[in-house]
Parts: sequence; structure tokens; C-alpha cells
Amino acid sequence: MEALHNFLAMLDGNLGGAGWFPYVLLGVGLFFTIYLKFPQIRYFKHAWKVVTGKYDKKDAPGDTTHFQSLTTALSGTVGTGNISGVAFAIFLGGPAALFWMWATAFLGMTTKFVEVTLSHKYREKTADGTMAGGPMYYMDKRLNMKWLAIGFAIATVISSFGTGNLPQINGIASSMEATFGFEPMMTGGVLAILLGLVILGGIRRIAAVTSKIVPFMAALYLVGALGVIFYNIENIGPAFASVIGDVFSGSAATGGFLGATIAYAFNRGVNRGLFSNEAGQGSAPIAHAAAKADEPVSEGMVSILEPFIDTIIICTLTGLVILSSGVWQEKFDNEFERSSLTFVSGQYSETNEQDRLQMFRYLNNVSDNNVTAFNGVVKVDNGVPEIGDYTIIHARSFAENVVVSVGSKEDPYTGTMKIIDGLPYNDKLMISGDSLIHSAALTTKAFTRGYFGQWGQYIVSIGLLLFAFSTAIAWSYYGDRAMTYLLGPRSVMPYRVFYVAGFFWASFSDTTLVWMLASVAIVVMTLPNLFGIFMLRKEMKESVAEYWVDFNKDQTK
Repeated sequence: MEALHNFLAMLDGNLGGAGWFPYVLLGVGLFFTIYLKFPQIRYFKHAWKVVTGKYDKKDAPGDTTHFQSLTTALSGTVGTGNISGVAFAIFLGGPAALFWMWATAFLGMTTKFVEVTLSHKYREKTADGTMAGGPMYYMDKRLNMKWLAIGFAIATVISSFGTGNLPQINGIASSMEATFGFEPMMTGGVLAILLGLVILGGIRRIAAVTSKIVPFMAALYLVGALGVIFYNIENIGPAFASVIGDVFSGSAATGGFLGATIAYAFNRGVNRGLFSNEAGQGSAPIAHAAAKADEPVSEGMVSILEPFIDTIIICTLTGLVILSSGVWQEKFDNEFERSSLTFVSGQYSETNEQDRLQMFRYLNNVSDNNVTAFNGVVKVDNGVPEIGDYTIIHARSFAENVVVSVGSKEDPYTGTMKIIDGLPYNDKLMISGDSLIHSAALTTKAFTRGYFGQWGQYIVSIGLLLFAFSTAIAWSYYGDRAMTYLLGPRSVMPYRVFYVAGFFWASFSDTTLVWMLASVAIVVMTLPNLFGIFMLRKEMKESVAEYWVDFNKDQTK
């Protein structure tokens, strides 16, 4: 597992975590925003009218309504990215990361408009009578780049696990264990069975389920979030000020949070923004291809609403809850995951300003730092590590009250602990203590700092359950459409079996490992899609112009 972690870290560093990727993603969105004259603003009101069915035609080809396509696509985006992803972005980059999530969403509204329109235009009816579409179809039928279409379809299958499957159940299981004490394997087993029952029914059953889950889960989450925000209303102004102000200065160290550079916040915010709303990834067009519409641009209009609802509304609520409650800079007792743990050489103190600066530079990948991994032996007496020439860092913070045990905290360890390249050689030892927390655990803790008190954690757990489960449902459809393109309808059932099995496995695997896989999978799907829609920029502009000509003719009849 450690070798897999190192491999994924290498890929993430050269793809999603690379400095060039956010510029490519935002650059394409900015180009189309200017090229199409800010459609996310000009067509926003019209998009709401389309999704409510005002311009629906009963005889239009397709399997679902505009609203069902929107909720299916939203169920694919509104998931752990809105609860865990926002928390993870703030944990890494501080308040400024939320600003870059907003920027990604605003430009992503145009990107999604383009990708959905073009994909819907080249959809086709499969042998079983259902619609199939997505970027692979325009890449194949319009660009004549079958190799690119095959590559994208393969990436979609991989990403269905890395985006829609593994991190979703992992977030659910972690939250259910923290809140209700349910064993992750039990949670994974029950939900895997339910997932299998839903996805076997195909797009019509998926659309029926998600159209009911999405509105309910959004309302529930809104109530819980507002309960925290209004309880901490005096902190909302400073929270917004830190989001905007830190964009230009980076996030300063505060509490247990050691700070983040401008570049680090930008990179992590954009990356988490894409994970949340998936604009440019090419996933939503697969859901929208099933919509009953004879005019592709009309379905593209509907998709403009997705990043707005997903990121600008729901992610902002999560961000304000975390920032206003102050939990993002507090340390809590938790079990240390190896992927977030490191022993560094030398004794560093959190109360020493120079030591904090050294650790800040180390954690934010600033080249000019002299912090190195510790190699040696640590003596442990009744669970307590003896003081030595090392410092324990966990979750990007100085670890405190560290306890080493065997199996559980009730069984403290006594003996020696060999450390190689910053990690214990014996991975059977359990290390726990006080450190920063992230992902679902951070959001859960924040929801307890409001009018609902400890009951707030149940809102997060139930919300995460509904959010993440609906995302897994939607992504199973994306994956089976990709498999249909690659190998035909017969390949769908084996894919679904593996999908459900992976869903179960991820319920009890390393959360950091799962998030890293998600980060890598997103990029290998996004890059070919961005290339494809850019190649068809002129056709997109012509399609929009033709749509308005036809629309105005229909309105004058």
C-alpha cells in the first residue's frame, strides 16, 4: 500500500498537483467565457426556464426530462466534494482555497455549457434503445479521433472508481463510524447491496431515484449549515475577509494551522473545485445525453446551473461553516494515518516562530528549507514516545499527546520503534494523538458548533450518506456508458459487479490514498475533453447562434 501511495503521489505531483494544470483548466473556461460573451450570466435566467420544462417538447428523443438530467448530473457532482472536499481544500490551502473554488465554478459554468452541448449533439441510440453520449462520441464522430475517444472512455471508467465510487463510500464510512460507531466494513456492505439494486435498473431507475434524493438532501444540508452560520454570525464577516484577503497574501499561520502559500492555495482550491463540480471533466455530458431534447444547446443551458448550485451555493455553505466555527485551526484527538504522518529530524517547537516558519516552508513545498526525514530508533514507554532528536508531524500540524499502541489505545506499546525515511518500519503499530483533522471529520466537527450542538454531526452524516451515495449511483451510469462505447452492452454487467465490489473495498481503506487516486483520475479524464471542446470552439459558437434564431422563431409562432 505504501508503494501504491508513493506511485499515486508521483502521478498527482505531475498531474493534478502540478502547477500547470489549474492554468489549463481555468484558461479554457476563461477563453470560452470571453469567446461566447459570458453565457453563464446572459443565459442564467433562461436556463432556469428550460429546466422547469417551460420549453419541453413531448415528442423529443431521449430517456429523461431536463430536470431529471440535471438532478442526475448534480447527484454525480454533489457528493463528498461538497462536504469532504471543501474541508480538505481549506485544510491544505487555508481560506483562500475557497475563493479558487468559486473561480473554478464561475468559469466552469461556461465550460460545462460547452461540453454538454457538443456531447448532446453527437449522442446516439444504442442497441437496447437507450441514448448514449459523452465526449467520446464527439471525439469519434466529429473530430475523427477514435484513439482520443477510446482514451477518454478508458479514463472515464477509471475515474468512475476514482471520483464517483471509492472516495464517496470512504467518506460515508468514516462519517458513520465517527458519528454512530458503525464499523466501516458493515456500512460498506449494506450500501454496496443497495447500490447494486439501484444501478441494475439503468438510467430510468437512476434518474427516478436521484430526482427525489437531490432536492431532499440539499434542503437538509442547508438547514444544518445555516444553523452553524447564524450561531457564529459575528465570524462571517472575518471569514469572507480572509477568503478574499488571503488570495493575495497566502494564509498566515493561526492556531494549529501552519499556513499556506498563494500558489499552494491556488493549486489545491482549483483541484478541489474541479472534484466538486466536475466542469471540464466530461462526466456531466454523459448524464445530459439521456435528456429529451431535440436541440443540444437547450440541454447545455441546463448544465450552466450545475456549478452554481454545486459550488457557489453548497460548497460556500460548507466553507463558511468551517471558517466561522474556527475548527479548521484546532487540533483534535484522532488516529494518525501513515500517509499523513512523518517524523522529521530535529526538535521543532510550535511556540517558536522560526520553527513554525521552517515547517511552513517544508509543508508547502518551498524549495528553500532544510527539513529532512528522520531515520533512527524511538523508544516508547507505556505508549509514550521518549523525547529525542525528532518531531512528529501529522496532518500538516505539530502532533501533540502522541500515544503508540498495538491494535487499540487500550493496549499501549512498550519497546522501540524503528523509523525509516520518516515512517515507522512496523506498520502494525497504531499512533494517535492531537493534530489537525480534515475531510468529512472536519466538516462534522464544524457542524457541532451551531444551534443544533452535537446533533449537527448527524446532519453531516445523513447528508454525506445521501450526497455520496447518489454520486456513486450517477457515476456508475457514466462508467457503464463508457464501457458500452468501448466493448458494447454486454460489458456493462461485469463492470457493475466490479463497481459494487470496489465500493465495498473502499469503505475500509486509507482515506488519503483514496483522495489521491481521485485527484489523479480527474486529470486523465479532463485533459482530452478540454482539448476536444477547444478544437470545436467555432462549431459551438455557430450552434449557439442557430439556437437563438430557432428559439425566436418558435416564440413568434
